[in-house]
This record gives sequence, structure tokens and C-alpha cells, in this order.
Amino acid sequence: MDKSTRLGFALTGSFCNHRAALDVMRTLAGNWDLVPILSFRAAETDTRFGSAADLLAEVGSIAGRPPVTTIAEAERFGPSDPLDALLICPCTGNTLAKLAHGITDTPVTMAAKAHLRTDRPLLVALASNDAMSANLGNLGTLFNRKNVWFVPMRQDDPRGKPHSLVADFTRVPEALAAMAEGRQLLPLFLI
Repeated sequence: MDKSTRLGFALTGSFCNHRAALDVMRTLAGNWDLVPILSFRAAETDTRFGSAADLLAEVGSIAGRPPVTTIAEAERFGPSDPLDALLICPCTGNTLAKLAHGITDTPVTMAAKAHLRTDRPLLVALASNDAMSANLGNLGTLFNRKNVWFVPMRQDDPRGKPHSLVADFTRVPEALAAMAEGRQLLPLFLI
């Protein structure tokens, strides 16, 4: 990709994975025109992993523009101001469920809805403690949805969190390249 290719980079509230997501954002910043989008939780919640204000500042610094933090701002990513691709990194189980059921109540889900309605590609970097329990059906639904792709993932703690799946964030650039070729990066489930 070149710097003229617009990539929406959406972060949701998987706070323990924000550091890895920001590392991905830094890696992609040299090759993409990044448009950051934050869910309400990511943009407003202070946690033991950092403050919301620090996250907003860091995301804006990496992308070279302030992040989209409202539903009204995110709606423009349909036909009027399309992105070339959209990445949700990390994508929580909550956001995954909303995507599977067409619920549009955050800036990230609105960006995804607007983006997908123009048949543009969406890449999901999942980070969910219930991916293989309550969210398994939603995962299956999105596996079969047109223009939705996934970053390869693994169980991050099979004994302590047997239902959890987390994307291998280091594989995001490779997954984006595969998605641009119209294929899912495989294997999807890593050991």
C-alpha cells in the first residue's frame, strides 16, 4: 500500500491489548493514511492500563490527526467519504456481537456499517474472553459475511481462560495484504 490508501484503524475497549494495537498502528503509519476511530469505552475510560486522555493523544500523534469519537463523525465513512479498508484492532466480543447483529451504537460499529454498505473490506483483530462460548455463533456469522476478514488468532490462556481468543497482532500487516488480494490469511487458528 502507499500513503494515499486510507485505512480506518478502530480501537475498542480491550484495554489490556491497547499497547499491542498501538504498536500495530505505528507499524502501519508508514504505509497507510490512518484514520483513527475509537469506541466510546476506548475514548472515555481510564483503566489500570492507562488513561483515556493519554490514549487519545497517542492515537492522534501516531495517525497525525485526532481520532473519530462520535457516531455522527463515523457515519461519513459510507459513500460520501469512503475508506479503502477498515481494521478493528482490538475488536472486543461486545463489538463482534454488534457487528454480527447489525447493532450500530458506537463510533466503531457505525464506521463498520457505513464501510460495509459500500462493499469495502473489514479486517477484525479479535480479543475476546468469550469467543468460544457466548460469542461463538457471532464469530461463525461473521466468518460467512461478505467483505469481513480476520487476523489469525489463538487461545491466549487455554487453562485460565478456555473460551478466550486473541488475534496475533503481529500478523495484521500480512492479513491486510491477504485481504487486499481477496483472501483470508491462513491458518486462521494458531497454536
